[in-house]
Amino acid sequence: MRRTRAWAASAMLVLIAAALGLCPGCGGSVLPQVHDEAGRLELARRLYAKGDAALAIEALAPFSTSGSGSANVDEAVYLLGLCHLHQREFSEAQADFERLLRDYPESDSAPSAAFRQGEALWGQSRGPDFDQEYTLRALEQWMQFRREHPDHWLATAATKRIAEARTRLATKLYRTGDLYVKLKEYEAARAYFHDVMTEYSDTPLYGDGMIGWAVASARVGERDTAQALLKDVVTEYRGTALGNKAQRTLNEMKHWKWGVQHQHRHSLPNEPPPPPTPSASGGIGP
Repeated sequence: MRRTRAWAASAMLVLIAAALGLCPGCGGSVLPQVHDEAGRLELARRLYAKGDAALAIEALAPFSTSGSGSANVDEAVYLLGLCHLHQREFSEAQADFERLLRDYPESDSAPSAAFRQGEALWGQSRGPDFDQEYTLRALEQWMQFRREHPDHWLATAATKRIAEARTRLATKLYRTGDLYVKLKEYEAARAYFHDVMTEYSDTPLYGDGMIGWAVASARVGERDTAQALLKDVVTEYRGTALGNKAQRTLNEMKHWKWGVQHQHRHSLPNEPPPPPTPSASGGIGP
C-alpha cells in the first residue's frame, strides 16, 4: 500500500512538473543547454523556424543589450527583431532594427533590416481615421530602402507596401474632404480632394477624389466645370463602379438648388445664456 501511494505521489509530481515546464523532455518550454554563443544563435534559428518566437527571444537574451563578444552579433540582433515582429512587439522590433542599422551598417543583414524597420513602424500605425505619423515614417523607410537597394529580394514587397501606405494616406485626405462637404465647408473640401488628385493619383482614391472635387466645386458655383469633369469620369470609367458613381452624382446634380452655397453662420457669438434673474418673491427664478 505504501509503495502504491509513493508511486502515485511520484507520478503526480511528474505531471505537475511537466505542466509547469520544469521537467526537461516533458513538453515544457525549457531551453536546452548551450555552451557557446554560436550554439545559442543556432538554437534561436531553429526555434524561430518552428514558430516559437517567444522561446527564441529567450535564447537570444544575451544579445539583447550587448554582443557578448560574438562575431555573429549582427545576425542575432536581426533575428531578435524578426522574433519581436512575429510576436507583434513592434516597438521592440523597431529598436532591434535601429540598433543593427546604427551599430552594424556593413552587416549582410542591414538591407533586410531596413525593410523590416518599415514593418515595425507600420505595426505601430493606425487606420486612416487616426493620426498618420507612423504611416508616414513607414512609407519614408520603405521608399529609402527601395532607392538604396533596388535589386534586393525584398524590393518587390517594398513596392507593395509603399502602395498600401499611400492608399491609406489618400483615404485619410478623401475622408477629410468628404467630412467638409457634409459640414458645407466646400472650399476646404476642394483643397483636400485636390491633394488626392495631385499627390495620390496612383492610388485607387484618385477617381473618388475627382468626384468629390466636382461635388464641392458645384456647390461653390462652378457648375459647368463640375459637370464636365463628371462626364469625363463617366466616359473614361464606363461600366465600372467608379463610372456608375460619377453618373449617379451627375444625375443628382440636376435636382440641386443652384447658386453658391455656404454654411449658415450665426452673427452672434456662441456664448452661454445669461444667468436667470431673481423672481419677484426674491427666490431663484425658473
